Amino acid sequence: MTQQGARRGQEDDWWRQLYGEGTAAEAPGRGAVDDAGPADASDTLDDRVESALRTVGAPGWTVPPARSEPPARSEPPARSEPPARTLPPPPAPAAPIPLRATGPGPRPPAPTWGVPSSPAAEPVALPAADPGALDELVPDTVLDGAQYGSLTLRAASQRGASARYRGEARRDALLTARFGTGRHTLILVAVATGLPAVEGAHRAAHDACAWIGGAVGRSCTRLAQDIRTDHRGALVSGLQRLTDRTYGKLRARALDRGSAPENYTAALRCLLLPADPECRTRVFFGAGAGGLFRLRDGAWQDLEPAATSRPEPFRFRAEFGRPGDTLLLCSAGLAEPLQQEPDFAARLAAQWSAPEPPGLVPFLTTTAQLRARGHTKDRTAVGVWES
Repeated sequence: MTQQGARRGQEDDWWRQLYGEGTAAEAPGRGAVDDAGPADASDTLDDRVESALRTVGAPGWTVPPARSEPPARSEPPARSEPPARTLPPPPAPAAPIPLRATGPGPRPPAPTWGVPSSPAAEPVALPAADPGALDELVPDTVLDGAQYGSLTLRAASQRGASARYRGEARRDALLTARFGTGRHTLILVAVATGLPAVEGAHRAAHDACAWIGGAVGRSCTRLAQDIRTDHRGALVSGLQRLTDRTYGKLRARALDRGSAPENYTAALRCLLLPADPECRTRVFFGAGAGGLFRLRDGAWQDLEPAATSRPEPFRFRAEFGRPGDTLLLCSAGLAEPLQQEPDFAARLAAQWSAPEPPGLVPFLTTTAQLRARGHTKDRTAVGVWES
């Protein structure tokens, strides 16, 4: 075979392998194709190129018309070149899409958590906690209430603006307790306030309430009888003795803690309320700063009794609860704005002059959260509505 004939045979084999024309023997490693068979005698290289282009069928390609096989020549025909590719014209540029706002509006200002918007709007910092004395933690706010016979009781204690911002514990303590049964049932409400800027002041206030509560509870039957019979002499001496014992225990606790007795102390103010609907006597007693007021016919009356001349000034007063009256016992944090701010007193009187006593949440809103400029102490209030 001449060199030119060998070259022609290699080209034929290449096309057969590329398009699967031939038997398995002609294309080693490939399976036989269904329409495989001997090549047609009239099949030429140009016919194969033309067939391949028809099989591919790519858009934009033009296939030249079929032509007859050239006459046999001693020399092989010139190798055909693939036809030129005709590309379609580029598309016309699309009109620009108008921009429009599709996102959210202006970004809101960044939050300012940790910076109070007003001096006492909400709690800011928690008091420091001792892992070994978690039972001494004091919540920011305490709310309580009850109803017995002709009286409705509401009580709330809330940390002041200064303590909230500095992360100090509430120095006001509140105790509401019921002792006895039947006609001898007696309700005690105690409010205590520890000294400012003294370590452990909130513990002293808590101890004062707990100890006076225990003393009253152990003597509740005798106290309820003396109140019901209006035996005021016995009440004054008995309650003063219980109060003195409470302050004596505070002094002893101060020595145990290694504190000065004059620092581990608290203002203590209490109300005794018989649950017997036939007894409308309300008894106040205690020592230290605070307030006792009565709201009658839309006006406030200051009922704070004069102090006795004792080392711990003792105060006592018994009042008759007339229908429509409201009795208010409070710590200095509420007594001071009531005494010093007429607008504040008028607003509170207007809130409490409704025909019905407020619920717990409205009571908290009108007492602990009613603001007065310059008054940022803890507030504790006990209201007694008479019907």
